[in-house]
Amino acid sequence: MLWLLFFLVTAIHAELCQPGAENAFKVRLSIRTALGDKAYAWDTNEEYLFKAMVAFSMRKVPNREATEISHVLLCNVTQRVSFWFVVTDPSKNHTLPAVEVQSAIRTNKNRINNAFFLNDQTLEFLKIPSTLAPPMDPSVPIWIIIFGVIFCIVIVAITLLILSGIWQRRRKNKEPSEVDDAEDKCENMITIENGIPSDPLDMKGGHINDAFMTEDERLTPL
Repeated sequence: MLWLLFFLVTAIHAELCQPGAENAFKVRLSIRTALGDKAYAWDTNEEYLFKAMVAFSMRKVPNREATEISHVLLCNVTQRVSFWFVVTDPSKNHTLPAVEVQSAIRTNKNRINNAFFLNDQTLEFLKIPSTLAPPMDPSVPIWIIIFGVIFCIVIVAITLLILSGIWQRRRKNKEPSEVDDAEDKCENMITIENGIPSDPLDMKGGHINDAFMTEDERLTPL
């Protein structure tokens, strides 16, 4: 009698949980992609944990507090770790609406991910959109970041002012030296008058070169 009852329950479960069935969801896990050499094998213990996490999520839905692990059915499990699941109604032989299951999974997706050391990319509920992770508080307070930016701007401005002052001072110091160089060049200029090299008027001392003096001017003092 017991084996007949077990057979009937198994047949009902097989009818409720199958690919593409009403209120059924497909799950795909990429354990090796996520964990590499630390990847674990997917076995009945992992299936039990998955059922427990789904039941835990469903118990948070209003009027679904009586959901048990046995109400979560898995089927078509593959070695590449993909399967289908449904959640059955404890009081009736039918599955719970997909909207309720979807809402429960989305609300507790992070908890389910953490249970298997996976994330939304490596633990996919194909008909359930991934939810955004809660915003993380920055490790550095925002006011410190703003202060750092303002401080850097002030330092750059001060540096530019100092460099501008040095450049202008050098420019002012360079102008008198250029004037002196021009005067020295004028003093050193030599002209040739009637084939005799001679200096022009001495601009600094106010003296007249002897080459331009006439004979009377040489003999007769002023």
